[in-house]
Amino acid sequence: MTTGTVRLHRVLRCPPERVYRAFLTPAAMAKWLPPYGFTCTVDHIDARVGGTHRASFTHFGSGNSHSFGGDYLDLVPNERIVYTSRFDDPNLPGDMRTTVTLTPVICGVDVQIVQEGIPAVIPPEMCYLGWQESLEQLAKLVEPEIPG
Repeated sequence: MTTGTVRLHRVLRCPPERVYRAFLTPAAMAKWLPPYGFTCTVDHIDARVGGTHRASFTHFGSGNSHSFGGDYLDLVPNERIVYTSRFDDPNLPGDMRTTVTLTPVICGVDVQIVQEGIPAVIPPEMCYLGWQESLEQLAKLVEPEIPG
């Protein structure tokens, strides 16, 4: 069965450390990761190579949810995160592999995301749209310069 791949690119006005932390902190992920119209519950994150993650998205209108989890394959602080995800739903089979690359640039951080192995029943353009919404929310979390 054919699977999909999406590639995303965004430059954010913040240091790479903030984006790296936002991908690995449960409360941060629950805030930025779900696309519009969804909430997120992060059950756990064990952010180490060989560690696991588990979360679920709930559609706010209908209350329907789907859970997913996976493994961390590579973690290079403030530079790269590689992880797998698989849905609990048997109608969404296979492992997806997501690679996040963070490169410092003069105005902040260049964020490159490649997600491969998207189940064939999910149109890649819908996955791309969801990621765009998530990245908008990520920017709102990591870009503000608020004095501590």
